[in-house]
Amino acid sequence: MKTLIKNTTIITCEGEQIIQGDILFDESGILEVATKIEPPLDNATYVIDGTGKTVLPGLIDCHVHLGMDCSPDPFKQIAQDDESKTAFLAHQQGQEFLKAGITTIRNLGTRYNVDIKYRNAIKQGYVTGPRIYAAGRPVVMTGGHGHVMAIEADGEIEIRKAVRSQLKAGADVIKLMATGGVLTEGNEPGSTQLSEHELRCACQEATNANKTTAAHTIGTDGIKNAIRAGVTTIEHAYLLDDEAVELMKVYGTYVVPTLVAPTLILDNTEGIPVSMLEQVKALIEEHRVSFKMAHSAGIPIAAGTDAGTPYNFPGLMADELALYVKEGMTPLEAIKAATITAAKVVKADHLIGSLEAGKLADVIIVAGNPLEDLSVLKNVEYVFSNGNLAFSQTITRMEIEQKC
Repeated sequence: MKTLIKNTTIITCEGEQIIQGDILFDESGILEVATKIEPPLDNATYVIDGTGKTVLPGLIDCHVHLGMDCSPDPFKQIAQDDESKTAFLAHQQGQEFLKAGITTIRNLGTRYNVDIKYRNAIKQGYVTGPRIYAAGRPVVMTGGHGHVMAIEADGEIEIRKAVRSQLKAGADVIKLMATGGVLTEGNEPGSTQLSEHELRCACQEATNANKTTAAHTIGTDGIKNAIRAGVTTIEHAYLLDDEAVELMKVYGTYVVPTLVAPTLILDNTEGIPVSMLEQVKALIEEHRVSFKMAHSAGIPIAAGTDAGTPYNFPGLMADELALYVKEGMTPLEAIKAATITAAKVVKADHLIGSLEAGKLADVIIVAGNPLEDLSVLKNVEYVFSNGNLAFSQTITRMEIEQKC
């Protein structure tokens, strides 16, 4: 069944192109984007009047944690939950991402490899959910950040085996902990954990399997280790320096800043462990400075929220992008961070991330114009995933089919 959205603003995310016009798509993909499209004569097309609205590619969140409940101490929660509870929560969260217009997520750490299993179930049509690029269990040093949901490995032999086990399980991306983290009790967030050599072994194995890598990084030395090792993305990047930025230019590394995660911890202090609050307070301003350094240097930035961390509920992409604009991005740059740049991170920019004929029909409609006010991204009226209606404030999929 075809869907035609007429008389609307279309942010294609293909270069700087913004079109006042129409877009036509179905389950096979985007059929046409033009200033005017006439409905087919057979009338088997659902037509949406897009006057006063904006059409964008489905948003992509490059850093989430399915199965983490956004509580003040989510690692304590995920350590206690069994596989069935983790899976149920992951599915619930998947629906929330879709309702927020996030049609693709990159999941960077979930216990039991639940995200991989959920991804497979979606592909097989057993359940609904966003498109998922899944890491499953992260790889960490013994006692390292996130060890409650991870594979602990030390040295080249153990690292290679851990990465290979995740590739065998079906991981799309390998998550590595290059430094300590705020959420892990007893960790020094800026401390170096996996060594450059260990990280390089992991990256080699991922590259051999044509998969990507993501490194959790807070401290400067750990950031540089991860870049030199060849990771695809630096996650968080709290403490950049000039050398780290230059290295990213050389290696073509992406940054996924997750600015909203520490902001939410400081805005919602109830129940947060005191040690966590103190660590975030000490880091948050340098985190913003590091973002500005990367942006000013032209380092490609892909949007991620770190959903699952304290008070960081699925669907807060508009809040993340608002922080990018506050720290120097234009609204269009911020939107592209959550669309075409994010699509490049997951090596799927030939399929998603922009509205072009031939690409998959991940399409959202919002009321208003996010180039004038990013907060309108919180008011998603329609979400189409692979051309199928995944969410609407006004109509169901069945009603659309009956009209056609």
